Amino acid sequence: MQLKPAQDAALDLVSLGECMIRLSPPGHDRIEFAPTFEVYVGGGEYNVAYALARLGLRTGWVGGLVDNPLGAMVRNHARSMGIDISATVVFPFDGVGRKVRMGLNFTEVGAGPRGSATLYDRGHSATSQIKRGDVDWDDLFGRRGVRWFHTGGIYTCLSESSRQVVAEALAAARRHGVVVSYDLNFRSRLWSSATAIAATRPLVPFIDVLIGNEEDFQKVLSYKIEGVNANLTTLPIDGYAAMVRRVVADFPNLSLVGTTLREVTSASRNAWSAILFDVAADKIHQAPTYDLEVEDRVGGGDGFASGFIWSLLSGNPDAQAAVNAGTAHGALLQTTRGDTSQVDAGELRNMLAGGGARIVR
Repeated sequence: MQLKPAQDAALDLVSLGECMIRLSPPGHDRIEFAPTFEVYVGGGEYNVAYALARLGLRTGWVGGLVDNPLGAMVRNHARSMGIDISATVVFPFDGVGRKVRMGLNFTEVGAGPRGSATLYDRGHSATSQIKRGDVDWDDLFGRRGVRWFHTGGIYTCLSESSRQVVAEALAAARRHGVVVSYDLNFRSRLWSSATAIAATRPLVPFIDVLIGNEEDFQKVLSYKIEGVNANLTTLPIDGYAAMVRRVVADFPNLSLVGTTLREVTSASRNAWSAILFDVAADKIHQAPTYDLEVEDRVGGGDGFASGFIWSLLSGNPDAQAAVNAGTAHGALLQTTRGDTSQVDAGELRNMLAGGGARIVR
C-alpha cells in the first residue's frame, strides 16, 4: 500500500457519504415521550473526515446538501472543523422537500438491558440524489491531490445512483493512486443482503483497506465465519483469520482487513477491541480490550476506522500501532454524546501511552 507524500496532495483524506441531522431525547429517554430533542450532525463516512480533522489532518467531505437551514447546519458543522466541502453537491430547496431534503435520524441512547435504537427519516435525501458526473473526481484526486479516500456501504445502499457514483469514485481513485478504504456497514433497514452482495462484490477490486464486523462480511460479501453463534456475540480469532484468508484469496488487491470486536454485557457496558489483518505479513494484530462504560455507542466503528487511518497517515506504517490507535479512538469516542468525535490528538496519544482516567487538573 503506497501512500502519497503529504506534500504532493492538498488533502490527506476525502470521504464520500451522507451526513444527516440526528435528533435524540435527552439522556436515555424514549422518542415517543420526548418533549425536547438534542440535535447532532453526523453520518458514517462523514464522521471519519470529521474525526481526522479533529486529530489534525487535512480532510474533505463529498455529499449532498440542500440550500436551506438544515443544509446550512451540516455545512457549518463541517466548516467549524476546517473540513473542505468544496466538492459537495448543493440542491435547491422547493420549500417542501418533495424531491430532495436533508436526511434525519432519531436515535435513542440505550441503557442497561435496553439497547440503543435508530429510526431513519432519510427518503429522497440530497446525498442519495447525487449522480455520475456531478463530482469532478479527476480534479479532486488528480489536480488537487488526495492521499486517502474513504467510503462505505451506508452510502452505496442509498440509491441506484449512489451505487453508480461510488463505482465512479473508486475507479478515479485507482487512476490517481489514492489509497481506498471501505467500511461494509450493513444496514438491514436500507437494503437486503442479496442486494448488498450484488452491489458490493464488484467494488472490492478497487479497495485497499476493508473494514467490517462479522455480520458485515456475511451479509455484504457472503463470507461466513466458523464458530460464530447465531447472536454474533463472540468472534473466534481462528475463524476470523480463516475467513479473511478466503476474502484476500478472492481479492488479492486488499492490503488490510479490519474488524471491531464488541461484547455487549448491557447497553451501558461493553468490552471493546479490534483486529487488523496485515495481508502482506499474513498476520493478525489484536488491540487491547477496553472495558467501556458507554455513553453513546453510535459512531464507535467510525471512530475505529478514523483512528487507524490517522496512525497510518501520520507516518507510522506499523499495523499493530494502527489497530491500537483505532481501538483507543473508538473507545474514547463512545464516552461522549453524538456521532462525531470530540477527541483530540493529545488525548489519543495519552491513552495509547497508557494514560489512565484520573482527573486532569
